[in-house]
Amino acid sequence: MATLLWGVLFGSIGMGFFAYGKRQSAPIPLACGIALMVFPYFVSSNWAMVLIGAALMVVPYFVRL
Repeated sequence: MATLLWGVLFGSIGMGFFAYGKRQSAPIPLACGIALMVFPYFVSSNWAMVLIGAALMVVPYFVRL
């Protein structure tokens, strides 16, 4: 159950990053948004999902193009 909820949370955040990246023509938030929406399908561990999701959410704040 927790895996499903984490997947929904990261997918929703990923949709926000994707929409922002598309509107602003910013490739880093766009790529991170796509990654946040897709990676829960491939990760089954809750801890790994939280760590990967948190890392993907932080990347746009530190990497600017």
